[in-house]
Amino acid sequence: MKIILKGASAEITEKKSRFIASVQSVRSQEEADDFILRTKKQYWDARHNCSAMVLGERGEFSRSSDDGEPSGTAGRPMLSVLTGEGLTDVCAVVTRYFGGVLLGTGGLVRAYSSAVQAALAACSIGVRTDGFRLRIRTDYNGDGKIRYLLAQRQLPVTDTVYTDAVEVETLVPDEVLPILKTEIMDRTNARCSFVKEETVRYAITRDGPVLL
Repeated sequence: MKIILKGASAEITEKKSRFIASVQSVRSQEEADDFILRTKKQYWDARHNCSAMVLGERGEFSRSSDDGEPSGTAGRPMLSVLTGEGLTDVCAVVTRYFGGVLLGTGGLVRAYSSAVQAALAACSIGVRTDGFRLRIRTDYNGDGKIRYLLAQRQLPVTDTVYTDAVEVETLVPDEVLPILKTEIMDRTNARCSFVKEETVRYAITRDGPVLL
């Protein structure tokens, strides 16, 4: 599942109505409710503060609110954007300042969806992964072989230490660890050892891995 690493806000205008979307990472329904309440207080003079949230390891819990807009025109489209992006542990609030022109059902759906999409485009998003921080000790001949294997599997090198030997550290998804260790042992002719194998949760981003 994808998660929000850094939340953001964005604003769009549709027929003189302002739609301000705020997106934030949350870890519980209580955190999401608090975020919604704080946003409503910030935009206390707005006509609507519609919301949507997705929570859980696999996004198994979701909830949305139209906050006075016609049923199904705000919260549900916002929720569809979040689930469509494969996000979890996220809450979105879209604040609307009415501009005096009715948008109609289709116009509202498009506006609320577009506002959330604009906010997500400004967020930092990563793919949440359960795995291991693996540190491999080898000789200088094995260093290049290990790096080649990691590159083949698109696994990051997060640290390297050069002494009389070489220690290479990487982050490995749960399901990849057993076969990777076998490949490393085969490629180095067993001239290596696994000096650290620590359970971690991390996210892969455009700028590299981030420990959670």
